[in-house]
Amino acid sequence: MGKALDRERGVRISVGFGTDRGLRRELNEDSFLAQDPVFMVADGMGGHEAGEVASGLCVQTLIESPVLAPGTHHATAQGVQQVIEHADWRIRRATGARAGTTLTGAVLIEISSSPYWLVANVGDSRTYRVSRDGQLLQITVDHSEVRELVDSGQITPEEALVHPRRHVITRALGTGEDAEADFWLLPVEDGDRLLICSDGLTSELRDPEIELLLVGREDPQDAVEALVEAAIRSGGRDNVTVIVVDAHDVGPSSPSTGIG
Repeated sequence: MGKALDRERGVRISVGFGTDRGLRRELNEDSFLAQDPVFMVADGMGGHEAGEVASGLCVQTLIESPVLAPGTHHATAQGVQQVIEHADWRIRRATGARAGTTLTGAVLIEISSSPYWLVANVGDSRTYRVSRDGQLLQITVDHSEVRELVDSGQITPEEALVHPRRHVITRALGTGEDAEADFWLLPVEDGDRLLICSDGLTSELRDPEIELLLVGREDPQDAVEALVEAAIRSGGRDNVTVIVVDAHDVGPSSPSTGIG
């Protein structure tokens, strides 16, 4: 299901969201939050039920944080990182560091009365933005072994899609040594569309296929359902979670700024 959100300063947000267990997994270990100001997906890892616990605790921590309370739009990268660190601690305490989760998405904030997307990412779930000319652009950078191999020139992006270690991530909440998020600060522009998804989508569909389905549907919920269905038809080998967020009636804003 989806819903529309209205804000006093003229920004109208509409959102669609959906999740599916897929065709091969016994449980859905993905969790998500799509409630203004937070639009995030967590993809749990760790075997039977443990991944579900990790992603669920992550999202519960987001829900309980006063920094991200509904109707508030004054979060900072430092504040969101503190929330992420608390989620990391809760997961480690609950699972003995035997389970983890990715986290990606955007927080809607205000700076000098102008709206911005504060995008955060830990792991290999992804946040994309559709440009004004309809092109799908990946905002986040995967924290994964194959991403490092591509960046170092050892393999090509095409080889990364089928590499045997393509699912090995280098950052996660709840396990490993690094739970630090990367952050981006982007002005909200009229007609913006964000895609936030677990790798159950991107492991089944390549970016041009995602772009075609995303750009060809005006309603965000229609786009979500088309993307989830396409991932299932392509094999559905993992849980699939998708959030699509649209921004309308946005006034002028400042150039984009990278903050981490």
